[in-house]
Amino acid sequence: MIKKSWFHIHIAALLVILAGCTSSPTPNHNRKVFISKEGAQYTLYRDGSPYMIKGAAGFEDLRKLHDAGGNTIRTWDTLNLGKILDDAYANNIAVIAGFPMPVSNFLFFYQDTSKVAAQYAAFRDIVNRYKSHPALLMWCLGNEVDFPYKPSFRDFYKAYNHLLEMIHTIDPDHPVTTALINLNRRCIYNIRWKVPDLDLISINIFGELQQLQNDLKKFSWFWDGPFLITEWGINGPWESEFTAWGAPIENTSTKKAAQYQQLYEQFMPVKNPRFLGSCVFYWGNKQEVTHTWFSMFTKEGAASETVNVMQYLWTGKRPAIEAPALKYMLLAGKGARDNIMFNPNSVQTAEILFQNVTSDSLRIQWEILEEDWHAKKMYETNTEKPASFDSLILFSGEHKVTFRSPAKEGPYRIFATVFDNNGHFASTNTPFYVVSK
Repeated sequence: MIKKSWFHIHIAALLVILAGCTSSPTPNHNRKVFISKEGAQYTLYRDGSPYMIKGAAGFEDLRKLHDAGGNTIRTWDTLNLGKILDDAYANNIAVIAGFPMPVSNFLFFYQDTSKVAAQYAAFRDIVNRYKSHPALLMWCLGNEVDFPYKPSFRDFYKAYNHLLEMIHTIDPDHPVTTALINLNRRCIYNIRWKVPDLDLISINIFGELQQLQNDLKKFSWFWDGPFLITEWGINGPWESEFTAWGAPIENTSTKKAAQYQQLYEQFMPVKNPRFLGSCVFYWGNKQEVTHTWFSMFTKEGAASETVNVMQYLWTGKRPAIEAPALKYMLLAGKGARDNIMFNPNSVQTAEILFQNVTSDSLRIQWEILEEDWHAKKMYETNTEKPASFDSLILFSGEHKVTFRSPAKEGPYRIFATVFDNNGHFASTNTPFYVVSK
C-alpha cells in the first residue's frame, strides 16, 4: 500500500509539471511587452507590434549596433542602467535589463535574511525607477545562477520567487526571464516545478549551439515554451584547442567572423516557432583570457569583421568597406599548434599573412603579454588586460616584427592588431612559452 501511494503521488506530481510545461501564456494585450501564442507560434509583442530580437550582449557602441541592423541589447547588472536605457532609446535600441544574483550554491547568502532583504529592496527600487522607461524590453532575473533540486536550496528558491513576484506585481508591462548555461534539462525541470511564473527561458550557448535544434526537439515532450538566446558565439576559451601547457588557441578575427556566420546560418533555430530572437556575444570590448577573444570592438571603437557579418545576417547587406582579412600569424616560422618554446632573452620574429588586402593604409600594433590565467575570485575571471612588454619590441616592419623573448620563464602571447583608415581592425595572436636554460 505504501509503495502504491508513493507511485500515485509521483504520477500526480509529474502531471502537474507537464501541465505547467504545456500551458500557453495568457497575454494581456494592453501591456507594453507581452508574449502571445497563436497555434504553435510564440510571438513577442512590443507596443502592439511583433518584435523579433536582433540583439547583442553588451551595452557599448549602440549607434553602430543600430546602423548594423540590431535592435536590442542585453545587460548583466544594473550598473549605470539609467544611462544605458537613455542611450539605447536615443539609438532606437531596446534593453533586456539584468539583475545580478549570487549563484544558488552561495547558500550563506540566501540563508542570511538581512542580505536577502537588502537585495529585495535594491531590486524593488530599480524596478520602480525604470519600469516606465521606453527602452525597457524585459527583465532577466539572474545570469547562470543554476536551479538545483535538493531541499537544501529552499532558501534560494524562496528568495528567487519573492523577487519574481515583486517584479511582476510592480511592473506587469515587461516579461521576466532568466539565463541558463546551454539547454540545461536539470535546470528546466526545476524551473517548471519550483519557479513556474517565469515568462520565458533564456539560454547562453556557445559550442553546443550546433546541437541546440536537435536538443530542443528531443526535449519538447516536457518543455515547449518560448525561449530567447541571450548569449551565443564562437567556441569559448574553455571549448578550444590547447597548447601543451594548457593555453587556449585563438583563431584570427577573420576565421572567427566566418564561424559566426556559419553558426547563425546553419544552427540558429530561427525557424523554431518558439524562438524569440538572439543576442550575439560580445558587442563591445572585454578581457576574457585575451582582450580579443570575444571583443567585436577595440576600446577606441574600431569594429571587427564580425560586425560586418552581423550586419549581413540582420539586414542581408554587407557594408561597402569591410575589415582587413587575415590568413594567420607565423611565429619563428611556426603556428600556435606547434607548441612554440623559446629561451629567455632570445631574438625572435613574427609575421602576418593577409587575404587579398594591400598594406598601403594598414597599421599594425604588436604586443607581448603574459598569459592571463589570473582570477579575482573563485568563479570570477580577470577582467583587466595584462600589462604589455613594449620594451621587448626591437623592430617592426611592414608585416613583420622582431622582438626579444621575456627573461622570466612562463607562458606568453604575441598579439598583432591591424587597423585600417575606415574604423576597422583585425587581430591574431600566438601563445609561446619561455623555458629557462
